Amino acid sequence: MTIFDEIHAEIAADPMNKEYTERGIFPLFKASKDARLVIVGQALGRKAEATRLFWNDPSGDRLREWMGIDRDQFYNSPYLAQLPMDFYYPGKGKSGDNPPRPGFAEKWHPRLLAAMPNVETIILVGDYSQRYYLVERRKTNLTETVKHFQEYLPRYLPLVHPSPRNKAWLKRNPWFEAEVIPVVREVTARLMEIKSQSSQERQEQTDF
Repeated sequence: MTIFDEIHAEIAADPMNKEYTERGIFPLFKASKDARLVIVGQALGRKAEATRLFWNDPSGDRLREWMGIDRDQFYNSPYLAQLPMDFYYPGKGKSGDNPPRPGFAEKWHPRLLAAMPNVETIILVGDYSQRYYLVERRKTNLTETVKHFQEYLPRYLPLVHPSPRNKAWLKRNPWFEAEVIPVVREVTARLMEIKSQSSQERQEQTDF
């Protein structure tokens, strides 16, 4: 059993997640001792919960395009970890999905990151992840935070959410594709260097 298996079991047993565990729903994240790059998005959506694949939608297609990688690399590379702000779908609210539950990332992200000592860069997708990780270093709004992305490198790389609903934002901010996306692709290509894996290395990669 790896450290990630142990943490997975602890999350499932946590009273905060009792309702999910009783329904046979378990935490969804991806962690690897070899991870160099981490994506921190918002909470899981309904489709991710059902298919057990995060970013398995048009938003994920755009995110992969921004990163310059395909689905196989995105889901299977040991160099890429996935830590949503909540490893469960928090349900539907009045105007869309509910936000990540308070306290979830604070409890589990530090432990998982501590078990991934090779992580160099954390991609922060959207406002929830930027609020948690950047705290007072954030700018007045998400646009300004993303525009000043160079200030947060190499540890953090803030991005707007790749949702199709943000098409208007992308049109209003052409600097994003001109200045930010090339850096996203450079960081991704450098940290996700592909190499052959032994069977033992594959066992150390845990995708829940």
